Amino acid sequence: MDYSPLMLSLKVAAISTTVVFISGVFFARAFARKQFFGKSVIEAIFILPLVLPPTVVGFALLLLFGKHGWIGKWLLEWFDVQIVFTWLGAVIASIVVSFPLMYQSAAAAFNSMDDRIENAARTLGASEWRVFRTISFPLAWPGLLAGLVLSFARGLGEFGATLMIAGYIPGKTDTIPMSIYFAVESGQMEKAVFWVVIIVALGFSTILWLNWWSRRNMLRYANENRSR
Repeated sequence: MDYSPLMLSLKVAAISTTVVFISGVFFARAFARKQFFGKSVIEAIFILPLVLPPTVVGFALLLLFGKHGWIGKWLLEWFDVQIVFTWLGAVIASIVVSFPLMYQSAAAAFNSMDDRIENAARTLGASEWRVFRTISFPLAWPGLLAGLVLSFARGLGEFGATLMIAGYIPGKTDTIPMSIYFAVESGQMEKAVFWVVIIVALGFSTILWLNWWSRRNMLRYANENRSR
């Protein structure tokens, strides 16, 4: 059995989750409790991939990153980098479809915090970076972790947009979802069942761990409040 789809899926999910976590936290923090002209439009664009069909997202990425696309043409001419039909295309597809989950989780976490604690730290002379590092981030961490785990699971299972921009090239772009689809297409049902079991196990383990971690922290906070 060739395990390259597993390794590629984990690689794509890990890279996309890292990018999504950093960018999602940045934008959620920047927009938290702030109102400005165009905020609703920007947030709608952020969330749009969550409600659009994956093939539509993939088609949009194909237009942007194709050889004649605005970004794809520039990358090819200046850096000799091709995105379409490479594993980088799979990474970009995973980033786009999982970003809304991270952004929503991070935005909810930051908006639910008591800003009086942050303001008190600022009054005492703490810089914005120190406030974020020592107060905002630790307090928002449960929500950020939830977004992180869900983004990883979403990136691991991405199929539609990946098929459009990365295609199916054995050994290069064959993630687990792609391997399942084309195994069924070619009548290799045992191979399809094997990868279905693997990805279900990975997804189930991820969600199970998140639920366990959340319950453990809730119990810890409850015990701390009782001791006070």
